[in-house]
Amino acid sequence: MTERARANDRARATERVRATERVRVTSPRMSAVPRPEVRPATREIDEQTEVGEVYLKALLRSQLRPALVVLGVTLGGLGALPLFFLALPEVAGTRVGPVTVAWIVLGVAVFPLLFAAAGWHVRAVERAERDFTEILRRR
Repeated sequence: MTERARANDRARATERVRATERVRVTSPRMSAVPRPEVRPATREIDEQTEVGEVYLKALLRSQLRPALVVLGVTLGGLGALPLFFLALPEVAGTRVGPVTVAWIVLGVAVFPLLFAAAGWHVRAVERAERDFTEILRRR
C-alpha cells in the first residue's frame, strides 16, 4: 500500500470515530438566573402571612362600609319615626280601621324598606367579594 492510501485510510477512520463521539448540547440559558417562585395570593391567605392579613383586612373593611351605611340609615329612619309621631300627634292618632297609623307604619310599612336595605347590602358585599377574588386571580 502506498503512503497516500494509508493516509486516506487513517482519515476515514478518524472521521468514523468523530461521527460516533457523543456531543453534549446545552442551552445558552443554562447560565441564566432562575425566576423567583410565584406565590399565588390565595397561598398568602392560607398560610396567614402578613400579605394575606392585608388582603383579608381590605376585604373586611370593604364589607364593613356597606354594613355601617345600612345600619345608620335603618337606625336613623326607625329612630326618626317616634320623633315624627311625637311632632305630629294627629297623624299618629289617626285610625285606619281598628288600628292607628303609627302601628301600620311601624308594623307593616317599615318591612319593605328593611328588605330593600338588606338587598342593597347583600349586593354591595357580593360586589366587594367579586372584586377581591378578581384581585387574587390577577396576582
